[in-house]
Amino acid sequence: MSQPLQRDPIAEAQRNWERHGWEDVAAPMAAITAVMRTQQILLHRAETVLKPFGLTFARYELLTLLSFSKRGELPMNRASALLQVHPTSVTNAVDRLENAGLVHRSAHPTDGRTTLIGLTAPGRSLAHEATVALNEGVFSASGFSDRDVSTLIRILAKFRADAGDFSG
Repeated sequence: MSQPLQRDPIAEAQRNWERHGWEDVAAPMAAITAVMRTQQILLHRAETVLKPFGLTFARYELLTLLSFSKRGELPMNRASALLQVHPTSVTNAVDRLENAGLVHRSAHPTDGRTTLIGLTAPGRSLAHEATVALNEGVFSASGFSDRDVSTLIRILAKFRADAGDFSG
């Protein structure tokens, strides 16, 4: 977007909801819409930083997950669960990363039905370089105060737990 809008369109939508008789859901609609718009902004920032590395945020997350694992490899179904995405999404990401030489597939040594995803040396290096770039270009300049970050983590974790995203 080249120039900011003169008014907040989400606040305007909230006023429209109220004018149409939906006062009881106007504020939650505005909050949910604001979260979704914020996600778009943050994803765009991350994708802009990752583009020179040839990565999308989804592929970056998979590389980083593998880099944090003890042996640099995980079963595909475990990666899917930890990333909270459909197995097809992991398969697509692995296909692209494998074609780029950043990960490899191998058979699980004791479970013939399970495929392991392993990080290659170039994949580990790229995950590190991309993380440094994201830390510098996005995470250290999030646009949120430290207090807001803590509040967001608490609020969003409670919401996710209540929605069944995780227990505990």
